[in-house]
Amino acid sequence: MNFNKLREYMDSLHKEYGVPAAACRITKDHQVVFNHMTGYSDFEKTVPLSEDTLFRLFSATKVVTMTAVLQLVEKGKLGLYDEVYRYLPEFGHMMVADSFEFKFPIKWPKSTDRCHLAHNSIRIIDLMTMTAGLSYDTHSDELMEIKRHSNNQASTREVVAAIAKMPLVYEPRTRYSYGLGHDVLAAVVEVVSGQKFSDYLKDNIFDPLGIKDFYFHWDYKNLSDRICALYTGVFGSDEIKPDDGFMSDSFKVTANYESGGAGLAGTAEAYSTFIDALSNNGVGANGARILSEESVKLFTIPYTTGQMSKDFAASGKIGYEYGLGVRVLVEQNASKSPVGEFGWDGAAGAYALVDPFNHISIFYAQHIMNFIKVYSEIHPKIRDLAYECMNE
Repeated sequence: MNFNKLREYMDSLHKEYGVPAAACRITKDHQVVFNHMTGYSDFEKTVPLSEDTLFRLFSATKVVTMTAVLQLVEKGKLGLYDEVYRYLPEFGHMMVADSFEFKFPIKWPKSTDRCHLAHNSIRIIDLMTMTAGLSYDTHSDELMEIKRHSNNQASTREVVAAIAKMPLVYEPRTRYSYGLGHDVLAAVVEVVSGQKFSDYLKDNIFDPLGIKDFYFHWDYKNLSDRICALYTGVFGSDEIKPDDGFMSDSFKVTANYESGGAGLAGTAEAYSTFIDALSNNGVGANGARILSEESVKLFTIPYTTGQMSKDFAASGKIGYEYGLGVRVLVEQNASKSPVGEFGWDGAAGAYALVDPFNHISIFYAQHIMNFIKVYSEIHPKIRDLAYECMNE
């Protein structure tokens, strides 16, 4: 193995794209084979990235949530094809917008728009595969109301009840549409397990793997000082500036909310330790098993077909389909990783790759919102260079 090319590429990101900070950690067979950080964790560029730096993971949280759901399926406490209203009665009848077109800028439907009763119920697997028809309107009237009504204190379960009042953008089971399904699944986990979502993750995933640095809440000094400075790209230009929090903080919803779709922050080591377990068929480096080999295999199988595939293609993930909360590689000529490799990314640039066939995991993090080139250029380059370097 020779990782010089990957290290040089990471070190070039500031000059090439203006990326202020980047970290990458690669494991194979439970061994850390590459661990490199470049740049600074503060806006003043005086504090270099370190192993203690916390990155907001945003949608990379979803892989953790999917693991929790599959654990409950393994235990027979939940079924993939169960209807969600069995666990969350407020999803017993849903309204669907009469018309919605996914184009930028996105205009999410409101409850005051023309709607009709959903023809299909929402199942657990629909939430997992983004085919439930839920929107991703984190500034919806319903969420703003629960925020006001609770004085910003509403729980995960209460916020998800408000999500149930929001109109769907498509009929469940008919289209792929990136939405709040994994947030709803966090509430399902709470109901089924009888625990707060964060407590369930700690007891069943993080503690067994020996992970200490995953957090839903970091608004106190010893943690907030460790959060990497968050930037945002300026649409239509290559400018990068400090993030204003309008979109990034909307995923928090309330002070007590624990978003299964976007809520975690963690160190590169913490996330790497988690996906290392998945890449080794559910067993961590310390020998703890968090998922069965059969459940990990489910991650390697795509779900989207037909119109759903056409919808997912708009995400720009060339060679991939969408599966149980993850992208799944289906075209070998699109990547140097193997067919069945899976993972996801985050709104600030986090990237997770799990290869259970070669027992490889790749975690990359930067901290820039609204930076499209990270998905179309940087992530694929990191992935392919990693495999090239491992074969040298």
